Amino acid sequence: MTKGFKFKNKSLADKSLSIIVKIFRFLFLLGMSYVLLYPVLFLLSNAFRAPVDRLDPTIIWIPKTLTMSNFAFADELIGFKDSILKTIGILVPSVIVQVFVCLMVAYGFSRFNFKGKNLLFACLIFTIIVPSSTIIIPLYVKFHFFDFFYLGQLLRPFNHGDAVSINLLNTNWPFYIMSATGVGIRSGLYIYMIRQFFSGMPKELEEAAYVDGCNPFSTFIRIMVPNVGSIIIVILLFSIVWHWNDYYLAVMFYVDNYPLSVGVTVLQDRLSLLAESMNAENMALAESSILEAACFVVIMPLLLLYIFAQKYFTESITRSGLVG
Repeated sequence: MTKGFKFKNKSLADKSLSIIVKIFRFLFLLGMSYVLLYPVLFLLSNAFRAPVDRLDPTIIWIPKTLTMSNFAFADELIGFKDSILKTIGILVPSVIVQVFVCLMVAYGFSRFNFKGKNLLFACLIFTIIVPSSTIIIPLYVKFHFFDFFYLGQLLRPFNHGDAVSINLLNTNWPFYIMSATGVGIRSGLYIYMIRQFFSGMPKELEEAAYVDGCNPFSTFIRIMVPNVGSIIIVILLFSIVWHWNDYYLAVMFYVDNYPLSVGVTVLQDRLSLLAESMNAENMALAESSILEAACFVVIMPLLLLYIFAQKYFTESITRSGLVG
C-alpha cells in the first residue's frame, strides 16, 4: 500500500511539474510574441491613421478613419517606385555574385592547402570583427578615383603623369565590385559559415569525382554545390535582407537617387523643411504617420519574404547546423 501511494504521488508530481512547465513556456512565448509583434502592429496602426485620429484619446490601435494619404504624401517626397527599382538594381546582381564568390572562396579554404592560407583566413576573421566604419573613408576615396585595381597607375606616362581613373560614386558599381571581390556586405561571415559547412562534408565525394575525370572546378560545380543547397538558402536570405536594409554604404556612395533604405532619412529631412513653411501643429500630427507609412513600405517586402520562405529557412538552418 505504501509503494502504491508513493507511485501515485510521484505521478501526480510529474503531472504538476509538466503543467507548470507548459504555463511558463506559454508565458514566455506570449511575452516574446508581444515584443516582436508590437512594433509591427504599432507601425501598421499609425501608417493608415488620419491626423485627426491622433487627437482622439479613445483610439489606441484601430483608427476610425483609414487613409492612404500618408503613403501618397511619402511617395510624392521620395518616390517609392524609383527607390524600389534602385534597391532592386543593387540587390539582385550583388546577391547573385556574392553568393557564388563566397561559395568558391569557402571551398578553397576548406579543401585546398596553399601558402599563406592561415594568414588569409585570419584576415577573413578580421573583416568579421572590425566594423565597416573603419574602412569607409578608404572605400570612398577608392571608388571616387577608381583606377581599375592600380592598373590605371601604369598608364601615368601616357596620361601626362596622372593616373587613369573614373568616378564610380552615385552608381551601383561599388556594390557589384565589392561582391565580386569577396568583400561585399557581410561576405566574411558568409565565407566562414560556408567553409564550416564544406569542412563537414566527406572527402570521398571529391575523390570519386576525380576518379571519374572531373577537375577541381567541375567537382565544385557538379558535386559540391548541389549538396550544399541548405546553406545556400541561408546565405541567400541573409544577403537579401542585409542588402535591402543597408544604409551605411548607400548613404556614402550615392549623392542622389537613393535606395529605399536611405529614402526614409531623406523623407524626414524634407518633412522638417516643410514644417518650417507650414502650420507646425498640423505638420507635427501628420509627420509621424507619414514616416511610419514609409517605414511600412520598407519592411513589407521582408515580412512577405519571411512569411513565404520561413519553412525553407528553418529547414536550412537546421541542416546547416547539423552538417557544419
